[in-house]
Amino acid sequence: MNAITSDQLEASLSWAHKFTLDDWNSRASVRTSQHTYQLPDDLQEQLKTRHWFPPAFLPYLSHPAIRAAGSEVIQRLTANHLVHFLDYTTLLEHRIVNRAVETIVHGELPAFVPSRMKNAALQLYTDEGYHALFSSQLAEQIASQYGITERPVMPLRITQLNTAITRVPETDRPLAWFLLGFVSETIIARELLEVCRDTLVSSVSDMLRDHLADEARHSRYFSEVFHYLWLTLNSRQRTFSARMLLEFLRIFFEVDERWLKQSLRSVGIADDVIRKILDGLISPRASRQRTKAGAKATLEAMTKAGFFALINNRKLFAKAGLVDE
Repeated sequence: MNAITSDQLEASLSWAHKFTLDDWNSRASVRTSQHTYQLPDDLQEQLKTRHWFPPAFLPYLSHPAIRAAGSEVIQRLTANHLVHFLDYTTLLEHRIVNRAVETIVHGELPAFVPSRMKNAALQLYTDEGYHALFSSQLAEQIASQYGITERPVMPLRITQLNTAITRVPETDRPLAWFLLGFVSETIIARELLEVCRDTLVSSVSDMLRDHLADEARHSRYFSEVFHYLWLTLNSRQRTFSARMLLEFLRIFFEVDERWLKQSLRSVGIADDVIRKILDGLISPRASRQRTKAGAKATLEAMTKAGFFALINNRKLFAKAGLVDE
């Protein structure tokens, strides 16, 4: 870790009260939740009026060929998506977010780490391990329910994020890991909030709501640490951060074409229909819209930190269609 400067010390003292997960002992799901996340005994009855995953989040379900296939096919596709989402979440929490948290805990960042920031990071690390556990357990139950066996060992997004990190010079890698965690946590909190508004199978709803309660605090924490860290970065580090943030955002909203093809084929959707569905999802315009909408909380946190006060940063993100120039 770099030696602390007077500016960093001043910043840490003025921000020290912020770096906390308020009432963690009485609010973190790993400490307080009584839910078992087991599939309900009346599952089939619930599925008459509830979903595995909100259909509104899966625009391809509105394709005429899929609607014509009937409710059972739609139900299976939402189950496929939920299992994939939970498998991805398990890996994201362990391999990505907790690695980002480690950069805070172990003083790897190019800034002084106040004790409150470190303590909250350790609490957050514990939360993420629990999220990985209940995501994995629920995924296994749903996969068993439907006989879902073709599950990617490593989802495309995780592979791409790891690849992006390996391209970073070793000296900048801890900063890149933190930025990746910041993007991930600010995105997932908003995602979970929207998903939880739907009427879902009870155990799925319980799990997602517990997850959301934790992630709302995590998003706030990562936003505060990002703001603090941004104040300490030099010009080169800020330029590097801008480029990495844009790349991470692109990856987070990229469609996993291979998996989606597999999911649609598993319910008998014809290849020509699949191609049309994918073409509509991967167009540059669709990708920009998906990223801008999904990254709203991330972009707001960056704005609050003063990221877009730098003209080059605003131009970079405006060119990508994420902010107005």
